[in-house]
Amino acid sequence: MEKLNKHNLTPQEIVAQLDKYIIGQTKAKHAVAIALRNRYRRSMLPEDIQSEVTPKNIIMMGPTGVGKTEIARRLSLLVQSPFIKVEATKFTEVGYVGRDVESMVRDLIENAVRMVREQKIKSVDKTAEALAQKRLLDILVTKDRKESRPSAGNVLGSIFGNSVPPPSAAKETPEEAEQKKSRRDRVYAELSEGKLDDVEIEIEVEDSGSAVEMMPGSGMEINLNEMMGNIMPKKYKRRIVTVATARKIFKQEEAGKLIDMDQVKEEARNLTERHGIIFIDEIDKIAGRGASSGPDISRQGVQRDILPLVEGSTVATKYGSIKTDYILFIAAGAFHMSSVSDLIPELQGRFPIKVELNSLTKEDFKQILTQPKNAITLQYKSLLEVDNVELEFEEGAINKIAELAFMVNETTENIGARRLHTIMEYLLEDISFNANGEHPMINLKIDDEYVTEHLKSLIKDNDLEKYII
Repeated sequence: MEKLNKHNLTPQEIVAQLDKYIIGQTKAKHAVAIALRNRYRRSMLPEDIQSEVTPKNIIMMGPTGVGKTEIARRLSLLVQSPFIKVEATKFTEVGYVGRDVESMVRDLIENAVRMVREQKIKSVDKTAEALAQKRLLDILVTKDRKESRPSAGNVLGSIFGNSVPPPSAAKETPEEAEQKKSRRDRVYAELSEGKLDDVEIEIEVEDSGSAVEMMPGSGMEINLNEMMGNIMPKKYKRRIVTVATARKIFKQEEAGKLIDMDQVKEEARNLTERHGIIFIDEIDKIAGRGASSGPDISRQGVQRDILPLVEGSTVATKYGSIKTDYILFIAAGAFHMSSVSDLIPELQGRFPIKVELNSLTKEDFKQILTQPKNAITLQYKSLLEVDNVELEFEEGAINKIAELAFMVNETTENIGARRLHTIMEYLLEDISFNANGEHPMINLKIDDEYVTEHLKSLIKDNDLEKYII
């Protein structure tokens, strides 16, 4: 994890990376870029000052589909930080049935453990590959010889000193040894060349058991097999799989043996506490709207429960205690029916940075359709190329689609960039349905006339809606 500790992207570099995927919203990008850079600045301070510098949490305000979640998600991917997105409406205050707010921290550490474990596995990839290959070779060469695993009786017998001596192995002649070596070399060559990938073999895989939740909704789980440790023999189950599948299974098992899970957990805890990002969506839905009874009491209760996490507290997880003092919290909401001032004052104070995201304009839609690395037009072009259809979007079509997306958002519910998914599905429905890959490559140009013809019903409906009072 040393690479993460030395990560020192400047705010300008962070914004430049975000610009590749998100159009506009400059203020929000600047806010998260500064928050991320401040983490690096804090890491360079003396320890006595470090403890005093806490993250400046952010609230993003803006309609759905304008990039709030995407900014936070891309930010976490940029620095490979543990990241989770939670919805404030999924939590209930203590005493009510449902998820408690501390489960978001437990989900975050789970994410961190997975990230660190994957990195450790990559570092032992070649060794694990070689060990998996050896196991496959042993099975293919001697699959007619069944080596029985110790039974529960033998294991218990060994505990009480009544172990049964293993049967003496028959002595191998030089000719048999030479034949075995020759066969092993031949099988190894075929295995390395992938000629045996489709051959089915029977393997034994360890049955890891299932996790049991200690308290429903708490997120605290235990694994009974882990608790029993080495007292009882490990359980195995037989599976018939192809050599290719067995290689993947064996590689995962061998990689798991090579990495130190205690070290993984320690690094994951450190990564969570220093680099974790929790994105709380729909926070406006738990904002109280004046003094009232009923559900609003529960909403304010959730706010009070979230407050200690944002202020800094210690949460117990199955990987150890996690301090939330330096986790970056980013909250977001549309705030159509409420405002940030409707949150309890203590929670408002813990989100000092407030950023308003703008609704998307026609020009924004045009850029979203073409500029990002994952632009929706590029996605559809790639999808249909699989079935030998090459799409070409002309500028007139892009303008028409952008104009229509903006118009529909203005006259109906504003769902931001998500509107483009609906429009593109309607626009390309006939092509997507009829393309089957059995024909030669077809080049189709999508122009403004094509858009008008295939979306005329949608355009007509929206023209009528303009006059509905």
